[in-house]
Amino acid sequence: MRRRSKKIYLGKIAVGGDSPITVQSMTNTKTADVSATIKQINKLTKLGCEIIRVAVPDLETAVKLVEIKRKIKIPLIADIHFDYKLALEAIRQGVDGLRLNPGNIGQVEKIKEIVLNAKDAGIPIRIGVNSGSIERSLLNKYGGPTAEGMVESALKHIHILEANNFDDIVISLKSTDIMMTITAYELMAEKVDYPFHVGITEAGTLWSGTIKSAVGLGSLLSRGYGDTIRVSLTGDPVEEVRVGWQILKSLGIRKKGVEIISCPTCGRTEIDLISLAEKVEKLFSDLDKDITIAVMGCAVNGPGEAKEADIGIAGGRGEGLIFKKGKVLKKVPEDKLISELEEEIKKI
Repeated sequence: MRRRSKKIYLGKIAVGGDSPITVQSMTNTKTADVSATIKQINKLTKLGCEIIRVAVPDLETAVKLVEIKRKIKIPLIADIHFDYKLALEAIRQGVDGLRLNPGNIGQVEKIKEIVLNAKDAGIPIRIGVNSGSIERSLLNKYGGPTAEGMVESALKHIHILEANNFDDIVISLKSTDIMMTITAYELMAEKVDYPFHVGITEAGTLWSGTIKSAVGLGSLLSRGYGDTIRVSLTGDPVEEVRVGWQILKSLGIRKKGVEIISCPTCGRTEIDLISLAEKVEKLFSDLDKDITIAVMGCAVNGPGEAKEADIGIAGGRGEGLIFKKGKVLKKVPEDKLISELEEEIKKI
């Protein structure tokens, strides 16, 4: 069962409460390059990104946020580190939210100023604490990065916000260590009801990072923790969005677009199943239909095994079957399998 949490709004997108778990990402363009950043955000939006975060490293960048916001359709979050003045400028530029690590902002008075301005503008703040950014005093207290240290750090800054009557808060507690991340969210869930942004930070490259993120996010979401997710990969943010949606679809939390299922290869396979499955996945990955497509290798793992699929193909020696909900529609030559499958999908 999903953890109960307070609902907040980033622009028109709700996070927490009974709202859907959202998929977000972060641009890797230079934010000051407005056209490139807008182009990337709009591409990610088409793929299902629902919230976007951009780095704001300097004032030159901060003053351009309004230009970006005008040309995109999803909430814009300013990622702020070190300089509180950048947060104040981002608020003036009309962003939909802030991501802060208060530990590297510094003085409490500076944080208070950000909070008061965010409150006046109706802008939520995400308190983001990573295992690599815990204050030195807490590292000394706990003997290094720990879940307990992450939670204590976050709570300290949450209390600053609450002391200024500010409660439009989202919390993230990320580590590269999956078990530390899970423990941190478990501990925090006992203390507050703010929505959780979940992810495994610095997960790695497309291959290893996808696996690590799937394990970490899958574990958190299956425990009921998570109101918005970001898959952190060293690569194109497009893949972050695709992986994020695939994780939600795999857990049955949300469905968007096509789900491809395919059987493993074995000695019974009489067709180039690997190539066939890859072609189907590439051809239909961006199809905006909520259907399941099966790619099966033989009569054993064929229409009967994949009868829950909306549509599918099963290979044989030089030919294959097109089937729908387990019922065979037709037998076609191997070289016509994909084109015939495409024609049947158009009818759905």
